[in-house]
This record gives sequence, structure tokens and C-alpha cells, in this order.
Amino acid sequence: MRVELAHGAGGRMSERLIADHFLPQLGNDVLGELLDSAILGDIALTTDSYVVTPWRFPGGDIGRLAVCGTVNDLCMVGARPLGLTAGFILEEGFELDSLDIVAASMAAAAEEAGVRIVAGDTKVVPRGACDKIFINTSGVGLLSADFRPHPGRIELGDHILISGTLADHGVTVMSMREGIPMTGAMQSDAAPLGGLVDALRRVGVGVRALRDPTRGGVAQSLLEMARTSGLRMELSEAALPMHPAVRSACEILGFDPLYVANEGKLLAVVAAADSDRALETLRALPYGEQAARIGQVVAGEAGCQLRTRIGGVRSVRPATGELLPRIC
Repeated sequence: MRVELAHGAGGRMSERLIADHFLPQLGNDVLGELLDSAILGDIALTTDSYVVTPWRFPGGDIGRLAVCGTVNDLCMVGARPLGLTAGFILEEGFELDSLDIVAASMAAAAEEAGVRIVAGDTKVVPRGACDKIFINTSGVGLLSADFRPHPGRIELGDHILISGTLADHGVTVMSMREGIPMTGAMQSDAAPLGGLVDALRRVGVGVRALRDPTRGGVAQSLLEMARTSGLRMELSEAALPMHPAVRSACEILGFDPLYVANEGKLLAVVAAADSDRALETLRALPYGEQAARIGQVVAGEAGCQLRTRIGGVRSVRPATGELLPRIC
């Protein structure tokens, strides 16, 4: 057995890689939570690596992606970001003008997110040893006692919200990579989500759990929430928001948008009584204008299901292969 691209897709093979090869050697009570960020008392800590190709795409680039992704992982556990580190692996021959573009993009994204890049590292490898530029970012954030979203807090009857349209990032990157004509409306959604989380907290919404549905998409995020909570998530196909161009691209390419990566959306499971207020709050802010209620927590075996437009119900299961490689 060898590592395959599907091991990095965020689906069933990713789960097995972690469960069979990492947790037996490295596992502990903190790592075993498998949250977006580790909780160390009042501190949240996270790390992520970015290998997207192409490194620049409509709506962003690898630098913006790295900053937003790490900031968002901190926000999903309720932390306020304090600082980021940035590690660069550069291929011999990568243009210095391109490196300047990436660095400027990271600086702009960090300023938007209200966080500083406070430490870094650079390695250069021979031509062919990596694909132009890879970036690792780590982040540390501060937690408060009164706001700690966690899937274990989810309750029967809670509502499931998403802050905007599905599948924008993954479809944009794949369309550009494969040379598929795109409309002007199609671009990556890479964005920092701290403003949305802070707003939900400020107005007192009963936020049970938060996730940013990146690799594996909405489907994988909800399946992980279901496993931790022991409850069943039900989605409404008719309620899923999508840009028309992205919907058409998914139909043409045969992609299920539930499994396609997003880089600037949050999933929020909230108390049913607070659902309307949460939607109103999200829709009043940048990156939340198209927020929607897409499902609820229902009785049944832990898992996820989709209620289709024609009234049927189908199970949502972990992806078994590599849908879109190298999209983050």
C-alpha cells in the first residue's frame, strides 16, 4: 500500500490515513478531538499546508488562501486570532515577481483579518522537487469561557446554516486548471470569517458548532459533526445556495457540490429559536449576504441525509476517492 491522492481529499481515505497511521503513534486527548484547531486551555492552535495549483486563480492566490484558511480554523472554535506563522517551500526557478505578489496578497489578507504574521521560514528546493510554491501557516488564538462552539453541544431540532453559496472555490480552481471557459461570476470565495463569527457572538445567537467546509465540502463537515454529536443532520436540496455558473459547471463536470471545497464559507449549527436572528445578522455583513438555512438536526442514527427536490431522501456518505486534487 502506498499514499494516493485520495488520501488528501478529506473523505473516507483521509479518515483511514489519520486513524490507521497517525493517531496510533501521535494520538492524545487533544489531537483526538480532530477539531479545526487544538484547544489548549484558553489558547487555540492550528496549522495547515497549501499546495494549490495553479497558485493564482480568480478571486485569490495561494497567499490569500493560506492566511484565510488558518484564520478561519481558529474562528471555528471561537478563538480570536493573535498571530500567524508562515513557512515557504520555493522551487528553484520560481519568479521573484510572483513571490512578491504572494507576499503582498498575504499581507492584505492578514490586514483584513486583523492579524499579524509574526514568524516565518523559507526553504528552496531543486527544480522539480515541488510545484513552484507551497506554504504552511500556523495560527494561535485566544479563547473565552463564554463562547466555545463544539459539535458535542449540538441538540435535536437545531438548525443548520451556511453563510453563502457552495462550491465556488473548488469549481473555480478546477475550471481554470482544465481550461474550461468561466463566466465573470465564477471566482474563489477565499475570505476571512472572523467578522461573521464575532457578529453571531455579539448578538447572543446560541451557536452550538461551527465549521468551515474546505476539503470534503459541506458533506464531510456535517458527517464529522454528526459523528461527534451522535445525531443526524438533514439537508434540504432546494435550500442549498449556489451561483448559477457554479451549478452549471458541477452538472457538466459531474461534481456533487456537497463535496466540493469552500474557502470562505462557514457552517453554523444554531438553536432553532435563534435561527432567524442568525440569518439576519449574517446577511447584513460582507461574506454573509447569501446566508441560508439549509437543514436541521433530526432524530435518527448519527449521520447525514439529503431531502431531494422531489421529496425523496438519500444518505450523504464520506467521499471514497479524489474529487478535486490540489485545490487548497
